[in-house]
Order: sequence, then C-alpha cells, then structure tokens
Amino acid sequence: MNYLKFTQYAYLIAAVLFAIEAFNQYKAGETNKAILLVLFTFVGIFMFFFRRNFAKKFEERNKKP
Repeated sequence: MNYLKFTQYAYLIAAVLFAIEAFNQYKAGETNKAILLVLFTFVGIFMFFFRRNFAKKFEERNKKP
C-alpha cells in the first residue's frame, strides 16, 4: 500500500498544471475555459488533502494490533 503515498502528489501536480493552463487561457481571452480549469484546480487541491488524510487514517488503523 505504498502507492497511496505517491498518488496524493499526482493530484497536486495535476492541480498545478490546471492552474498554469487556466492562467494561459485567461490571458488568451478564453474566460469560460479558464473558469473550468480553475474549478479543476480546486478539485485537485481538495483531492490532495482528502487522499493525504485517508492515507494517514489507513496507516494508523494498520498500526493498531
């Protein structure tokens, strides 16, 4: 179950990429696409913290006898 430690960072990387693309789309005048990408950014950040919390709970549950 070591992959849970790494998958949470995939969401964070995706959020950063969405934020960069949202900025580029906003500069190009595509505000509708930029708003959608900002929403994806927030979802990625939420999923990062959710998965991190889930991984911590999972580890604590496995440590108890």
